[in-house]
Amino acid sequence: MRLENLTKRYPGNPMPAVDNVSMEIKAGEIVIFVGPSGCGKSTTLKMINRLIEPTSGRIRINDEDVTDMDPVKLRRKIGYAIQASGLFPHMTVAENIALVPKMAGWPRTRVRDRVEEMLDLVGLDPREFHGRYPRQLSGGQQQRVGVARALAADPPVLLMDEPFGAVDPITRDHLQDELIRLQHELRKTIVFVTHDFDEAIKLGDRIAVLRERSHIAQFDTPEAILTNPTDDFVSGFVGAGAALKRLNLTRVRDVAIAEFPTVGVDDPLQSVFDRLRQGPHNELLMLDRRGRPYKWLRRGDLARAKGSLARAGQLVQDTVTRDATLRDALEAVLTDSGGRAAVTGRRGEYIGVVDMETLMNSVHEMLEADRLAAIEHQHQLEELHHDRTERELGGFGG
Repeated sequence: MRLENLTKRYPGNPMPAVDNVSMEIKAGEIVIFVGPSGCGKSTTLKMINRLIEPTSGRIRINDEDVTDMDPVKLRRKIGYAIQASGLFPHMTVAENIALVPKMAGWPRTRVRDRVEEMLDLVGLDPREFHGRYPRQLSGGQQQRVGVARALAADPPVLLMDEPFGAVDPITRDHLQDELIRLQHELRKTIVFVTHDFDEAIKLGDRIAVLRERSHIAQFDTPEAILTNPTDDFVSGFVGAGAALKRLNLTRVRDVAIAEFPTVGVDDPLQSVFDRLRQGPHNELLMLDRRGRPYKWLRRGDLARAKGSLARAGQLVQDTVTRDATLRDALEAVLTDSGGRAAVTGRRGEYIGVVDMETLMNSVHEMLEADRLAAIEHQHQLEELHHDRTERELGGFGG
């Protein structure tokens, strides 16, 4: 996708809302627009699918100039997800997801199959959610349906305008992880607007830090922006703790996920006791009937069991997915009294655990890599300065 000198002017305002924006977005990457409120990032996004008509400039998608295309036909080729999902309240979940495929003239059976496929893709059981209305869903479930609807017609491009801004922080983390997982499977070209720099680091392949009127202050990878911001404006967005923010660049799947002894909630009580007494660990992880983490059981819980484990053990408070960042994992581990967090799959099923030692080793490796990179950068600057000085002295001597 290419934006070429994209500009938006509103009548009566001497200054453009968006001024001469040009950028190229590669196929299959997530590009994040981040900047202060009112800088024009959402306006720029909406010009791509022409919910807002550009005053001047061109938009090219797959080398096709879409600036003069019928905007309705254009929007059927571009998925669009917004804050608070934007679902139609009088339509069921299935009807919301089916909307664009039906408008595109898909056969009924293909539409039905696609609805089920999309619900499964975003982690919602089609049998459970097919006939529900938006008001019967949680905020996180509504956002998942909103993403499913945006992807239903299999568009090559997906636009997301602060889609997770209206949900609580824990749900937001899980939705971000879900988007990362979906992108691994689908490889869509995604343009995503946020005001949250941590979210930009977590999700983006590249980040466009925007000034007023969507002037590009820096357009680069998260690593490059964190380690080498171009100016004070970008540094202000990075903020303090750049080293900690780098934890958002590494996923749980990139570190060692350890095995941990488990039992099922329906396992015989005696077998649970035997495993706790005889095993090398002083605790077990109990899984529910769907294989999801349920309770941590310690040896000391046996004395309180009194023939039943119903009141014994400690409920699992937080889990992380393989697509969660190390920062997410560190927060989960720090809030767990045992210093570890259970790792789960797309439907919450247990996979393994990640512990504090693994995370700290990863942090030390990143900090050491940063230190070596800083030394190398300093050497390069010194060599450039030395070469410049020699040229100047040589010119003076000549």
